[in-house]
Amino acid sequence: MNLRQLGSTIFASFLVAGMAHAQTFKFSDDEKAAKEQEAQGKARVQALLNTPCKAKLKNQKIMVLIGQNQNGAINAAQSGFSPHFDAINRKLQALGLKTVTQEQIRAQVKQAEIDAYFKNDADAALSASRRMAAQYVLRGLISTSASYNQMVNVNQVTVSMAFSLTGADGKLLSQANAESASYAGADVNGMALTLVNEQAEDVVAQLYSDYCSKSGVR
Repeated sequence: MNLRQLGSTIFASFLVAGMAHAQTFKFSDDEKAAKEQEAQGKARVQALLNTPCKAKLKNQKIMVLIGQNQNGAINAAQSGFSPHFDAINRKLQALGLKTVTQEQIRAQVKQAEIDAYFKNDADAALSASRRMAAQYVLRGLISTSASYNQMVNVNQVTVSMAFSLTGADGKLLSQANAESASYAGADVNGMALTLVNEQAEDVVAQLYSDYCSKSGVR
């Protein structure tokens, strides 16, 4: 091997080593940034959950209604959203809030009233809350859209959630939104539920904080 070849070999070795170091550094930076973002998210959620909440307020009854928007059509049949309902309801109850079960809602509130409520009918909302003797109504609208990604040959689903908490009089107390997307394989509905569960903690924390600080209960 002559000097030119030797020099080229050494240069190539340094170049490969440098690229490997740069790649490792980049991966390390990405991982560090992800951990910092996760820590900030947890701190934000904890700060919201630390909002003081009066015992009297925790005894107020909240009616949770879940609907789904698919291609502009809203399905508000509560029996079809038990897993989605549970994802939110369990977290609210764990915080000491009093919620109505789906069985109680279906037994006492007419489906026509629930359908009208999701069409922003204020009279229907008032009627539904009166039937349940609920002081507050939490409405969650889950929008899902699925598409086929031809580049990687898999289904892809995007889920957005929009929750609004109102008093029985229709006064808005809180709004919380979240959106996420993922490859779904063949089980689009299953992935939609997974994404709802992943976002539920942030959504509930915001709703809880607003509920405790803005309700006006003394």
